[in-house]
Amino acid sequence: MDAVFKALADPSRRRLLDRLNRRNGQSLRELCDGLDMARQSVSKHLAVLEAAGVVTTARRGRQKLHFLNAAPINDIGERWMNRYDRERAAALADLKRALEDTAMEQTQFVYATYIRTTPERLWQALTDPTFTRRYWGAGLHSDWQVGSPVLWQEGPDDEPRDRDVVVLEAVPYRRLSYTWPPPQQHHAELFGWSAERLAELQREPRSHVRFELEPVGDAVKLTVIHDGFAPGSALLEAVSGRTEQTGGWPELLANLKTLLETGDTMQLTPASTSRR
Repeated sequence: MDAVFKALADPSRRRLLDRLNRRNGQSLRELCDGLDMARQSVSKHLAVLEAAGVVTTARRGRQKLHFLNAAPINDIGERWMNRYDRERAAALADLKRALEDTAMEQTQFVYATYIRTTPERLWQALTDPTFTRRYWGAGLHSDWQVGSPVLWQEGPDDEPRDRDVVVLEAVPYRRLSYTWPPPQQHHAELFGWSAERLAELQREPRSHVRFELEPVGDAVKLTVIHDGFAPGSALLEAVSGRTEQTGGWPELLANLKTLLETGDTMQLTPASTSRR
């Protein structure tokens, strides 16, 4: 937490975060454009922000892209949220704006969190249906080989169902990727979409999610990259947690982190588990 406060204390670093808030996923060259800072200075500031977890990076081909990561700022809010509930709205106002004021051309969601666990344990939590049911609310069944289906099991007594989800990449303890299911009728009921709007969203390009696991000391850095959305996609808004009906990936990953670090899970609302 001290590293986050230190990172945010510098006005130059806040300018870089503002630029990422306006357009997420920029390269070092793009971030340097129009700034009165040397490339080396920008690189050093980004290194501080990344070390604090406020910025995370992902590779796209040969490019290294930088993304604003709200997880550490969420952690600061959570530390005092319950104790000073009357001040919650004021304390989180800036964070709420940062999360909601995403550019309409955004086509991906990137989120990183640090979990005190091992890569093997985290991999099990991502691929074992007994684990996924506890923090996700659904059992994910697959042999996790490239090209294999991923079946969704809503309840412990239900039959796993094929939702046209396919494994794209599986490198145990390092990387996992699969396609994302198209929106279902219960999503339309949750978000108030008309039949026409649901049909339109079902015609959108299929998105896909990628999990990247990186050991860091006694923890694992888990980066989730969910991309392939159409610009301004309502589905992207939902998985990002920028709607009232669902906490999206941030809430799901907080629940995963809680489970692995404490052995328990948070009490999710019905809306939280209806992202499936």
